[in-house]
Amino acid sequence: MFDGLYFEYPSVALVILFFILCANVCKMRLPSIYFPHTAQFMQASVSASKLLVFLKWLGIIMLILSLMSPVKDEPFELEPKNGYEIALILDASQSMQAKGFDKSDRDLTRFDVVKGIVSDFIASRKNDNIGIVVFGTYSFIASPLTYDANILRGIVSNLYIGMAGKFTALYESLAQGVNLLKMSKSKTKIAILLTDGYNTPDSKFPYDAAMDLAKKQGVKVYPIGIGGPNEYNKKILLKIAKETGGVAFGAASANELGAVYAKINELEKSEIENETFNYLKYYYSFPLFISFFSLMLYVFFRNRRGYN
Repeated sequence: MFDGLYFEYPSVALVILFFILCANVCKMRLPSIYFPHTAQFMQASVSASKLLVFLKWLGIIMLILSLMSPVKDEPFELEPKNGYEIALILDASQSMQAKGFDKSDRDLTRFDVVKGIVSDFIASRKNDNIGIVVFGTYSFIASPLTYDANILRGIVSNLYIGMAGKFTALYESLAQGVNLLKMSKSKTKIAILLTDGYNTPDSKFPYDAAMDLAKKQGVKVYPIGIGGPNEYNKKILLKIAKETGGVAFGAASANELGAVYAKINELEKSEIENETFNYLKYYYSFPLFISFFSLMLYVFFRNRRGYN
């Protein structure tokens, strides 16, 4: 506890010389200048008591130590809050219930695999402000931007297929992700759009409107198509990436999808070091308490001995 402890005013220790000098030279007169009516405390009978002498000098020494201001530098690490702003846009449409995407466990649905990989991705982005958008027939914000990875991972674990309908509102979800980042002041805004299908044909939200919004807000989009090459609109995903400065990816298996998120993590790495500060923790209260307690005991035992 007291490792690294030092005194702010070590020269105050010289005051002890004054008390030693006073105890030997001016026993009767100078103490009364500082403590009224303390002449009686200096009576020979009291001085002769070893306990009283000990309590008196303990109180004096502890008081001087308190005045020397014992202090310790305590390091404090401030977590950075200036990483990237990331919108994770996840397809939860009916087609995500297809199985066999993970070759090691073919009973898992695509969405189960996606949730596990996305959860790991969130854990790796310690300095970033992340939000989640889920879409199907419509889209909604499952989580606003937050630095709390535990909350985000908890939300991801509770997502399920069909919670936003069974179709694929791809362009609407992109616009929703951009809106999530709209109020951000970060210089780097990223949307990772994952889907395994084509935009719903009768969707009322046009592609051009979503792209205009993304470009206006300066959002870089990383589209990811999962499944077979004909299961998602590769042409549109490539176009989205090109127009926003991102990169489009395709993943036919869980291993490939994991590699995609690892690649994005590498491309958009926020190398931010935590800031460390030192603050002073003072310990003068400990010797001050001992000094006060010692002097109280001194007065108590002296009066008990009948010196009035």
